[in-house]
Amino acid sequence: MLDGVNRMLISTKGRYVTRMLVDIAMHQADGYVSMKDIAERQQISKKYLETFTASLANAGILGIRRGKTGGYRLVADPDKITLWEIVCLTEGPLHAVSCLEREHNDCARCQFCIPLPAWEGLDKVVREYLLSVTLGQMIAQAKPQPENLADFPCGT
Repeated sequence: MLDGVNRMLISTKGRYVTRMLVDIAMHQADGYVSMKDIAERQQISKKYLETFTASLANAGILGIRRGKTGGYRLVADPDKITLWEIVCLTEGPLHAVSCLEREHNDCARCQFCIPLPAWEGLDKVVREYLLSVTLGQMIAQAKPQPENLADFPCGT
């Protein structure tokens, strides 16, 4: 009965930007981290990752330095960067149903929609959870990393 493939998913953008920011946080102790190194470690296209750097810099998360010793570093404290912030910057806010995507629910049925409170509750739980998870927490809870991540491709 429940054999469909529709799922609420964070897209590749959200997952890859999160991996990029974690990588930067873990490697910036000695200065700026090159995108080439991030891309190699994370097995993500350098060009693809660079498409997100301007919005992350504009949001006050990422610092960018051009030139030979340049690269990227976090300008915000990893303990202050939430997964919700990352997801909203890359995906926009997540919602269980389309009628909750707008600030004002203008659905003609919303005043008597029986499932609406359940969808609103799901939105609240997802938002609160993602707000409670920070880059710093993810790094603190990280499992030991293998020497060569290239030997361990990420799932599809």
